[in-house]
Amino acid sequence: MFFKRKDIAATPEKALQEPGSGSFVSASMDALLKVATARLDHCFGKTETFVQPAFDIIDDDTPLARYVVDNNLSIEEYLVLMLALSPHVHPDLFTSLIRRYMPQGGDFPEFGGVKGTNYRGIIPTGETALFLLAGMNTDLRMQYAVWLRGQDQHDRLNGVKPSIFRKGIVTLEDMREGEPEMSGRLQVSQARLSEFLTGKKWRPTFGSGFPATLLDTDMEWKDVVISRQTEKELKMIRDWLQFHPRIEQDGNLGRRTKPGYRALFYGPPGTGKTLTASLLGKQFGLDVYRIDLSLVVSKYIGETEKNLQQIFDRAEDWILFFDEADALFGKRTNVQSAHDRFANQEVSYLLQKIEEHPGLVILATNFRNNMDQAFLRRFQAVVPFNPPSEQESLQLWNNTMPADIPWNADISLQDFARKYELTGASILNIVQSASIRALAEDRPIAAKDLLEGIQQEYYKNGKSV
Repeated sequence: MFFKRKDIAATPEKALQEPGSGSFVSASMDALLKVATARLDHCFGKTETFVQPAFDIIDDDTPLARYVVDNNLSIEEYLVLMLALSPHVHPDLFTSLIRRYMPQGGDFPEFGGVKGTNYRGIIPTGETALFLLAGMNTDLRMQYAVWLRGQDQHDRLNGVKPSIFRKGIVTLEDMREGEPEMSGRLQVSQARLSEFLTGKKWRPTFGSGFPATLLDTDMEWKDVVISRQTEKELKMIRDWLQFHPRIEQDGNLGRRTKPGYRALFYGPPGTGKTLTASLLGKQFGLDVYRIDLSLVVSKYIGETEKNLQQIFDRAEDWILFFDEADALFGKRTNVQSAHDRFANQEVSYLLQKIEEHPGLVILATNFRNNMDQAFLRRFQAVVPFNPPSEQESLQLWNNTMPADIPWNADISLQDFARKYELTGASILNIVQSASIRALAEDRPIAAKDLLEGIQQEYYKNGKSV
């Protein structure tokens, strides 16, 4: 039978002890040992029946304690989470315990566990979790095996929802064909492991194994100049980021809506697509990762899917930003060769992963028409980023001109906004180069400095002033 939450402590009123009486993690390791001892006593005939031991949870306000308490984890979830964490906390929690029951040594496969490459203690597996939760009761082990897989269709098994599995906090290692599924190791996601044990947010580093870069900005929403239509679409995205947990918890909508939110940003370079993605993350405290498609897409069959899987496997509540997405999401080709067929399979695979991602996914492109219409139907929001109008351009000039570096009073920003078609990124480049030129010559910024910067920007874009 499933444990009840009231059984956590010997006396319910002491289930959450005050800080100072110990630490949450040490008390949790003691709890694991108590349950393992009770199971071994029953298995080796020292007790006629298994008696669930009482133990205390010590709320020391650490991230791990806060997660367990605030999410009201069931006893099963609590024990499995601590079991998966145990190799990272204790050099070897169970070896000496098992040796008490088998002083002559030998294998005890009922307990499960494997050895690591360098770690010589017992790394808990699905079998270890089954032993702690069900002992050798075959029927109960089969029920818990379903639960450990985290399969949604079994979420309502005895009223318990395995959120730690569904949210990817704990996973059961995939085994090779022919190996028992429950012999896979219990693994805690790298992000949660860092948060639980160090209190710090884990951020993967960019490289061939993780082709994504963390986006950050010191700018604020007031620095962004966008049209009313763009603002309207962005408001819907902000509202989703704020309220989507309510939607997912709704008894009717939660079953009918797909997880996550998908948006397309389209418009010329420099119009604020990347900055907007960064600001969305900043506003809601979410990391934003820009995916480098040049490192994702591979000419070798299967490598593109593998590279994408590395990103989605590590992604938690991130915002994923695919820049220049038409490189991969462009109009699908007619299948004329094996290469075309595999290219279309890569796109289909990525669309599947995007639709499964529970967070916000943003695809950015310079040209909306380059995107396949079949893809566009899958987006909840299509957000235009158009070149600024004259009034918007003037606002950008006013926002960008330096506050502390002097500039001549005869400079007419209105004239620049009226005469020249420039994006926000181009205006920033112009003002920056003009400021450097003026500082180098120890004088205020002059109109000629800005004009020279405008000429450079026009030249880069193949235009003349």
